[in-house]
Parts: sequence; structure tokens; C-alpha cells
Amino acid sequence: MAYEAEQKRATAGGRALAAGKVMILWVALLWLLEGVDAVSGHALDTFGIEPREPSELIDVVPAAFVHFGFAHVAANSVPLLVLGFVAALGGLSRFFLACALIVVADGLGVWLVAPAHTNTAGASGLIFGLFGFVVFSGFVEGRPLGIVIGLLIAAYWGTTFLAGLSPANEGVSWQGHLIGLLAGIGAAFVLGRPARRVVAPG
Repeated sequence: MAYEAEQKRATAGGRALAAGKVMILWVALLWLLEGVDAVSGHALDTFGIEPREPSELIDVVPAAFVHFGFAHVAANSVPLLVLGFVAALGGLSRFFLACALIVVADGLGVWLVAPAHTNTAGASGLIFGLFGFVVFSGFVEGRPLGIVIGLLIAAYWGTTFLAGLSPANEGVSWQGHLIGLLAGIGAAFVLGRPARRVVAPG
């Protein structure tokens, strides 16, 4: 039993290390892209999503990686790092699949419903999606630790995320936030894994 416990600790430590590396690299990539955008005269801003333009469908995924200035990427960095790390602790394959579902669903939703003559970009749709994914995954899977983590995150960030859904926020895509949140909740159900039952030997 001691050997099994040690193996579990080693596995958990390996997952945490891998999750940390992935999220540090992810956030670093966003800063690098914004640096390229700044020195290129904001050429990457064209990868944002302009709604209902057929040619803009190719920007559904890239839009989640570009930002409108360093203040924009700075505001997204900490929540993406924290929520991404927590989500990735459940396994990187599942994490990347959840991110793909959220980014694509959010991008398509923005393309469909965002106001005309707008350009939407940034990681906030993914962040709202990860918030929904992390908060609901524990409940979907029936894992006590996951439920506790989800409740703690909801208690700490819930008010901030609710404020981000308000249409009163000028210059902010509340539509992208809402669609991302719903996509994350959906991903929690689609990718949910029921907790394994522990059966005592007879």
C-alpha cells in the first residue's frame, strides 16, 4: 500500500509539473504574439473575428491567441494561467480537447452573434470556458475534491466572471464571455469521467 501511495504522489507531481509547463508556455506564447503584433504595427489584429463575414471563419481559432495591446493580454494572463493549470491537472489530452471545444464553439458563436462592424479577439472566451469547465467538472464526475476546488474557484472569481457577462461593459465582448462559459460547461459534461468505484475485496 505504501508503494501504491508513493506511485500516486509521483503521478500527481508529474501531472502538476506538466500542467505548469504547458500553461507557462501558453501564456508566454500570448505575450510573444503581442510583441510581434506591436512591432508589426498591429498586423495580427486582423486575426480577430468580424461577425458574419465568411472569410472570417478561418480566424475562429487564431482569434483566441491575439490581443489588442499589452494591457489586454496582461488582464488575461493570470486567470488563464490559474484556470488552465487546474483544468490540466485532470490530464493533458482531456485539457487540450476541452480547450479545442471551447475555442471553436466560442469563436463560431462570436462569428454568429457579435454586433456588426466589430473585431473580437483575446483569450477571455477560453478563460470563461475554463471557469465553467473547472467549476462543473467535479459535480459532473462526482469527485469530492473536484467539487471543493470548483466551489473555491467560484467563490473567489464568481463575482468577477458574472460582471464580465454584463452587456453594460463597453468595448468588451460579453457575448464571447457567455458563449465561452456555456461551451466550458458543455465540455465538462461531454468529457466528464465518472469517479471509479472502490470495491472492497470479498
